Amino acid sequence: MDWIEFPSLSRGALRDMRVTIDSGFREFTRTYGEFLENLFEPLEDFLVFLEDLLISSPWPIVLAVLVGIVFLLSRSIKITVGSLVALVLIGVFGMWEDTMRTIAMVTVCTMLAIVLGIPIGILMARSERVQGIVNPILDLMQTMPAFVYLIPVVMIFGLGKVPGLIAIVIYAIPPMIRLTNLGIRLVDQDVLEAADAFGSSSRQKLMNVQLPLALPTIMAGINQTIMMALAMVVVAALIGVKGLGQPVLNAIANQYFTMGVMNGLAIVGIAIIFDRATQAYGKRLQKHSEVVHG
Repeated sequence: MDWIEFPSLSRGALRDMRVTIDSGFREFTRTYGEFLENLFEPLEDFLVFLEDLLISSPWPIVLAVLVGIVFLLSRSIKITVGSLVALVLIGVFGMWEDTMRTIAMVTVCTMLAIVLGIPIGILMARSERVQGIVNPILDLMQTMPAFVYLIPVVMIFGLGKVPGLIAIVIYAIPPMIRLTNLGIRLVDQDVLEAADAFGSSSRQKLMNVQLPLALPTIMAGINQTIMMALAMVVVAALIGVKGLGQPVLNAIANQYFTMGVMNGLAIVGIAIIFDRATQAYGKRLQKHSEVVHG
C-alpha cells in the first residue's frame, strides 16, 4: 500500500522563509539592540551591586543575615540550624563566592518575576479574555526547551548577566503568574459579597480582601519560581553567568567528578534552604488566614 505523501513546503520555500525571518531578526537586533541593552542596564547594575555586597562583605555577617532571614521566614529552629550547617559547609569546601553569585542571581530573578508576575496574574483573574490569551503563552514558555529561547536573547544582548537573567525569568515566571491567578480566583465569593455590601471599591477589594486571602497561594508561586530559577543555573552558565553552574560545566568538560558533585550538592543545598523557608512561611500565612477568616 502506497502512503499518501504529507503536503509540505518545498525546500526552496522553506529556505527562503528561514532566510527572511533570520534577516529580519538580525535587522531588529541591529536597530533596537542598544536601546534594549540600555533598558536593562539598571537591572544589571542592581545585580552587580548585590553580588559585590554579598561577596565583599565579611562572611560571618553575610552568614548571620542569611540565617536570620531563614529564621524570620520559617520560625523553625530545625530549618535555621540546617541552613546554617549547609552554608558553613559550602564555605568550608571553597564554594562561598560562587554560591553568593548564584543567590544574587536567583534573588534578582525572583524579584523581577514577582513584579511582573503578580500584575499579570491579577489581570488573568479579572478577565477570562486575558486568561485565554496568556495561558497559551505560559504553556509555550514552560514547554519550550530553554536552549531555544537562549538564541534570540543572546543575539540581542550577547553573553553575560542580562541574557542569563532574562532567560531565567522566562523559564521561572509561569508558576508565579498561574498561582496568583489561581489564588485570587479561589477567594470565597461570600467574602467578596460581604466586601461589596460594605461599599468596597474594586481596588479596595483587591488590596484588602483578595490579595491577603490569596497570599498563601502566591507564596507557593514564589517558592516554585525560586526552584525553577535554581534549576536554570547550569543552563545560564552556558552564556556566561557566573555562579555554581560554571564549575559544573567545567566538570562536565574536563571529567572532574568531585567538582561536579560538590557544586551540584551546593545548588541542592541552596534549593532546600529556599524551599523549606518559603514553604514554612506560606504555611504560617495559611494558618493566619484560616484563623482570621475562619
